Amino acid sequence: MSEERFSVQTVVIGAGVVGLAIARQLALTGREVLVLESASRFGEGISSRNSEVIHAGIYYPQGSLKARCCVRGRELLYDYCTSRKVGHRKCGKWIIATNLAQADRLAGIQAQAAGNGVELQLRDGRDITRQLSAINARAGLWSPETGIIDSHGLMLSLLGELEDAGGQLVLNSPVLAAESDGGKHTLTLGGSQRVKLEASEVINAAGLGAPRLAQQWQGLPATARPEQWLARGVYFSYSGKHPFNTLIYPLPEPGGLGVHLTLDLANQARFGPDVEWISEEDYTVNPDRVHAFAEGIRQWWPGLDADRLQPAYAGIRPKLTGPDGDFFDFRIDGPAQHGLPGLVNLFGIESPGLTSCLAIAEEVKLLLDGKSRM
Repeated sequence: MSEERFSVQTVVIGAGVVGLAIARQLALTGREVLVLESASRFGEGISSRNSEVIHAGIYYPQGSLKARCCVRGRELLYDYCTSRKVGHRKCGKWIIATNLAQADRLAGIQAQAAGNGVELQLRDGRDITRQLSAINARAGLWSPETGIIDSHGLMLSLLGELEDAGGQLVLNSPVLAAESDGGKHTLTLGGSQRVKLEASEVINAAGLGAPRLAQQWQGLPATARPEQWLARGVYFSYSGKHPFNTLIYPLPEPGGLGVHLTLDLANQARFGPDVEWISEEDYTVNPDRVHAFAEGIRQWWPGLDADRLQPAYAGIRPKLTGPDGDFFDFRIDGPAQHGLPGLVNLFGIESPGLTSCLAIAEEVKLLLDGKSRM
């Protein structure tokens, strides 16, 4: 097979929402930007398999990247969606406690959110029942800044602005190998023919594939190659009418935020995700999980009709710790972490990655410019 060689200033690996946000941000500075995507369409990985929620920034430790990027990203995202007419709605959400033990935890969540600059309103069960008569809750927290978004519409808008700024998306172009030597980075691409691509700046935003690519990246120190665990979460849609116009979240559980109710912009309800640790990428939805879903949902919505729950889809969270691990932060590794100028690796960009995408793009630009806030 013949091998061609090309060079470009900046390469972004991965055309999910984070990769497209980064590419757009860099293209707007005048850089020559190429986005490489292994699939035949953009946004087919994590970006198309989530709850499409704009998070407020509640649960993350104060000062963490997740906290800072979520709060900043949420502000940027609402402004972006409004100015570009990307579909979204600031519908708010309830975090509900169904018993006294759970209710005792709400004040701690409220204080955690306040530390991140997020105001939550503590309400008793009577207040919640007046607004949501179908809900069984002893108490709850109201988050007015939470919303929902058309993630595909967002990615289309980001891609359009990238291309308007002179950037380019290349599909069906998997990165088979990578090597860094000083300030030069060489990528070997697959596809219809073998290509060697040289760049002075490379951003590895490959989502679930980012750690796998880093593992075989020549010149990258072993300390900059993290291990990854996979946590699958499945969703069930709810057919027909329902009494909700806002999001409903139970209290968080290990590995996620619990099986919650989210809505799309057509007000279609769906429940999920749950948490299931898996050893390899697998998006199978086991319909038998509906029984556990129904049992959990009925704790706060006794009127659930389980026959209307239908398997929808599954997503996978890219975790940097396993089932027994504590909180882990986003990893945005620049030259200070690995010693290679012009290279940025993004690891563990799970929720709130969608909400944070524009803020993460800002961070990456600052890293490449040597002005990082991290």
